Amino acid sequence: MRIRLLALAAAIPLLAAAPAAVAASVTSTAATVPSASRPCGVLTSPPRYTHVIWVWMENHSYNTIIGSSQARYINSLARQCGLATNYHNISHPSLPNYVAATSGLGYSGIQQFTSDCDPSSSCSTSSASIFGQGESWKAYEESMPSSCDRSNAGEYAVRHNPPPYFTKLKGCGKFDVPFSRLAGDLARNRLPAFSFITPNLIDDMHDGTIADGSKWLAKNLPTILNSTEYKHGSTAIFVTWDEGEGGSATQCATNTTDVGCHVATIVISPSTKAGTKSGTLFNHYSLLGTTEQLLGLHKLGKAASFPTMTKAFHL
Repeated sequence: MRIRLLALAAAIPLLAAAPAAVAASVTSTAATVPSASRPCGVLTSPPRYTHVIWVWMENHSYNTIIGSSQARYINSLARQCGLATNYHNISHPSLPNYVAATSGLGYSGIQQFTSDCDPSSSCSTSSASIFGQGESWKAYEESMPSSCDRSNAGEYAVRHNPPPYFTKLKGCGKFDVPFSRLAGDLARNRLPAFSFITPNLIDDMHDGTIADGSKWLAKNLPTILNSTEYKHGSTAIFVTWDEGEGGSATQCATNTTDVGCHVATIVISPSTKAGTKSGTLFNHYSLLGTTEQLLGLHKLGKAASFPTMTKAFHL
């Protein structure tokens, strides 16, 4: 009996300490949950990323965004997360960038898109794209009047919405949807594997200012970053610009001298250490290849010809 009593007495301090140990464990776990207040660098090892989101802005070169007082939120993201400092668009104007980035088509394959034309028999491609490579997908288009709309309307520009240009793509009417649908998909934990987000012509900086675009991102990105999907640690986000401005070159993928070929790209993920910068030459083909690598898809076209961003940004 005396031995049992001594054993019980020895156990009492351990039992009393248990709640504190549990609390410490909970606190430690909570500290590793990413959110809008700390979106990056909370995971020491890359998880298995099952969601990738692209947000495409418009018509600004790297040097007009990074360091700009009008882009305070954007620059805060660059400091909190990752920044590709030697990233390039593919060509000019807008449409060939959107098509090349989502299909891997080279310069010969995007010639018919250099007029920023609406989808038609002469302005389309039968090429495969990342939309429907086997993964679930959606394009969320701000101000688009109806799903998979093939005509410009108000602040909606179809040339900034690539799915309607792929003639063999199935499900455009179901998965190419107005941006307003994103909030519901996040709330119901129905974010697809691949999401392509296009703000309207004001909010993507095409017709609006840098401040307009930064304000839109400051309003909308926190909704994603505070969602269950992002807090789960399985979502990576890339914010990029379709093309730079002020240059004259039309073949930009490896052009490091033309200012119109150099754009900013921000990498946001729970495993990307805050303040990460990479000077490796990346471009929209790299973005495609990175996304395909993360989602376990084969690389389309030129995506196989350029380095991915996974190692540089700890993805």
